[in-house]
Amino acid sequence: MKIDLTIQNGKQIYYPIAEEGITLEWERKGAPGKLKFSCIKDKTLSFQEGNIVRLAVDGKPVFKGYVFTKSRLGKSPYLIEVTAYDQLRYFKNKYTYAYENKKANEVVKDIAGQFQLETGMLDDSGYVIPHRSESDASLFDIVQNALDETTKMTGKMYVLYDDAGKLTLKNSENMKLDVLIDGDTASDYTYSSTIDNKTYNRIVITSKSENTDSGQNIYTVSDDAKIKEWGVLQYTDSVSQPQNMKYKAETMLRNYSSKTRSLSISDAFGDIRVRGGSYVAAKFELGDMNIQNYLLVEHVTHKFKQNQHLMDLKLRGGTFVN
Repeated sequence: MKIDLTIQNGKQIYYPIAEEGITLEWERKGAPGKLKFSCIKDKTLSFQEGNIVRLAVDGKPVFKGYVFTKSRLGKSPYLIEVTAYDQLRYFKNKYTYAYENKKANEVVKDIAGQFQLETGMLDDSGYVIPHRSESDASLFDIVQNALDETTKMTGKMYVLYDDAGKLTLKNSENMKLDVLIDGDTASDYTYSSTIDNKTYNRIVITSKSENTDSGQNIYTVSDDAKIKEWGVLQYTDSVSQPQNMKYKAETMLRNYSSKTRSLSISDAFGDIRVRGGSYVAAKFELGDMNIQNYLLVEHVTHKFKQNQHLMDLKLRGGTFVN
């Protein structure tokens, strides 16, 4: 395994040696890619906040970001602990944004242009959002709201990430990897299940109507067996177009009428292709159920140290809902 780490300050490029190892974190949503490392400050190394950081593994670029934090550790010669983020860090910016008849991928492209961010491949997300208005919202929230609405209407999940310097939007169905996580490839795991988070067995969808006393059309769909087992766990939402009520309700019930399960893996054999939004094969015996299926990666931390690459994972899939 060959690790190449560089920092670019203007035209000068430095090749710092990470003394305490390197960690690279990717989330499926709501957070930028984060690279952390510590390097020795010598007479030649000179860099500042905002400088470009790149990481390549076995010759493949995997991260391009910017120095956001520097911390000095110890006396001279001292270590500098560096935290760098990719372009998604700028999605913490807040913005007031209204749009009509746009797909989620068009929203991403528009926002990237407004904030001078570089884009790569943006998959066509298909569903046209009739209209939406966001006031003083983070770019993360604006885009995720568009992606969530797309998922509710189509059942398809799209993942926004920075691919080594290019914002990328991809259908998660196209992010399946030939990677197996099991008891032989992972050091340890933690498993939990609950109905206290994002589990619903009754979905109520409304839309405005001039033909009813209440001023609303209402469509309700329920999982009666799950209501008998758990009581009523209701989710209510609205649509602007009445013809979408039935499809949205049934799609949401299919996705959310199940236990919320979480599986966290520690120190699995590393594979740099794994990122938030990827699918990996998993095989575990968990007591109340056995898993032998592809699961979605919600979070991954890649750990590089002493020529060793391990990763920690948080997974979901099927009835694994976050």
